[in-house]
Amino acid sequence: MALMENISVATGFILVGLTDAPELQLPLFIIFTLIYLITLIGNLGMIMLILMDARLHTPMYFFLSNLSLVDCVYASAVTPKVMEGLLTGDKMISSKACAAQMFFFAAFATIESFILASMALDRHAAVCKPLHYSTIMTNPMCVLMVTVSYICGLLQSSIHVAFTFRLSFCYSNVINHFFCDIPPLLALSCSDIHVNEIIVFMLALFDVVFTLFIILNSYLLIFITILRMHSAECRKKAFSTCASHLTTVSIFFGTIIFMYLQPNSSHSMDTDKIASVFYTMVIPMLNPLVYSLRNKEVKTAFKKVVGKSKS
Repeated sequence: MALMENISVATGFILVGLTDAPELQLPLFIIFTLIYLITLIGNLGMIMLILMDARLHTPMYFFLSNLSLVDCVYASAVTPKVMEGLLTGDKMISSKACAAQMFFFAAFATIESFILASMALDRHAAVCKPLHYSTIMTNPMCVLMVTVSYICGLLQSSIHVAFTFRLSFCYSNVINHFFCDIPPLLALSCSDIHVNEIIVFMLALFDVVFTLFIILNSYLLIFITILRMHSAECRKKAFSTCASHLTTVSIFFGTIIFMYLQPNSSHSMDTDKIASVFYTMVIPMLNPLVYSLRNKEVKTAFKKVVGKSKS
């Protein structure tokens, strides 16, 4: 039994992937490659744009640049391995690579939720307390909020990895997923996973409740303030500054709640795979598009950079 318990740790794991159909491997590879390229170009382009344009050196764009960095990292933790599997058919992943993939994905997905909460606080200060905005959202305060986001994400991810990889995988090393996520690994284990389920649920619940409370409370106060504005132009401007962030929040938290705030026994792996594609690949691609298409300042900065490059 000791030998069987260590078989997965010694040999690594096999990722089933999204589908076994040979005719779908190349089309999926092309689709995911395009998504990944758009993700990298969009997010790295957003970071460069913010760095190059002094008008974007504000708290909102500081948080947005960190959001883009986070999207790049957690998309890169998953997508390249999926593309490799589709192209070469190699579905093996070592235990260390599996743990690293889980660590970086879980860490930066958590960091994203806290950064989205920080952005909500920034919008609340901008709309509800415009006269005190510069004294509330100072540079040290912004750096502190982002630092706390990273600490929370890295700490929680370390807990997930430590508790997941202490389990025994004695029956099989075949993961019914396309990356090393927590639910499919728990489903694979022959150990008692009750403690792991509680940890996953409680940490996800804390993240969602804490960050959503900040976000919803901030936007409730924002909407009350907007409704009290007498100028239709001011109301329109205030709504436009919040629309992009609300879109991102809705998409991100909707999939996170669906994936992690349900017991392990309720998971359908096929459904989870579809949801996982959405939040590991599609959301990181959508974020820069949402913020660039709905933001006049970003559009102006982009036109300025393009104009300079032409001249």
